[in-house]
Amino acid sequence: MTGTRITGLGHYQPAKVLTNHDLEQLVDTDDAWITSRVGIRTRHVAGPEEPVDELAAHAAGKALAHAGLTPADIDLVLVATSTAVDRSPNTAARVAARLGMTSPATMDLNVVCAGFTHALATADHAVRAGAARRALVIGADKMTEVTDWTDRTTCVLVGDGAGAAVVEATDTDTGAIGPVLWGSVPEMGHAVRIEGTPPRFAQEGQTVYRWATQRLPALAREVCARTGVAPEDLAGVVLHQANLRIIEPLAAKIGAVNAVVARDVVDSGNTSAASIPLALAKLVERGELPSGSPVLLFGFGGNLSYAGQVVRVP
Repeated sequence: MTGTRITGLGHYQPAKVLTNHDLEQLVDTDDAWITSRVGIRTRHVAGPEEPVDELAAHAAGKALAHAGLTPADIDLVLVATSTAVDRSPNTAARVAARLGMTSPATMDLNVVCAGFTHALATADHAVRAGAARRALVIGADKMTEVTDWTDRTTCVLVGDGAGAAVVEATDTDTGAIGPVLWGSVPEMGHAVRIEGTPPRFAQEGQTVYRWATQRLPALAREVCARTGVAPEDLAGVVLHQANLRIIEPLAAKIGAVNAVVARDVVDSGNTSAASIPLALAKLVERGELPSGSPVLLFGFGGNLSYAGQVVRVP
């Protein structure tokens, strides 16, 4: 057995920005309504020529550079996404091809908004078990491709992007990626859906809001307890960037009174599996989280799945 740590982070968003005022031209909505309901002001939108694996590869390249590694150093690629167009090749294989890798294991995980934290835990387990030495973990989604732009309840929420982390083995038993707490509420999985032909995103907003604000704080505190870090000692809290009205009360109920709370949703919208690594990479890039400081990551959403761990940032 060995420990693991994150040694590099990267993020990428398409150049095109869609503002709330732009959305006023598409559906019956306005900036004040969107801001008051979800806290989002802008989101990035990928064009038809920008597939999700391209977004993922851009973020992955930045994470590798941050870690001081090359694609040849990676032996496992995990991509969390729910917006892959094709069933095969999977997104991870396409990312590996874009980066010029030769023989990594490649897997996609579809746990929607909790995808990155599930993938991070999977990489952690693989490295600890000796099945991989260095893993590239990516959250990437092109949510605008599965959005009904006539539905004002959902089209105001989404954005596109990718975030990535390099996970490596350490010579300590515990390392810097804490144990995961994960699970789901299968009987309520219908509350968040990407269904149909063509697939379209839909959700029962109030159901998700009540579940997230009422049931998740205790689970997030349990993540901290499993790691041995008190909530008040956290330097950062990076929750799934779903809605500012969920993020702020959830962070408060966790008790992380001294932590920087990620609010990237304001500028990026809900980017599904990309939201946590995207927000985390930006905080580290801006110097808001000191190297080695403990940060709670907690993903939740589709399938009413959740997964969280405390990590030390590079």
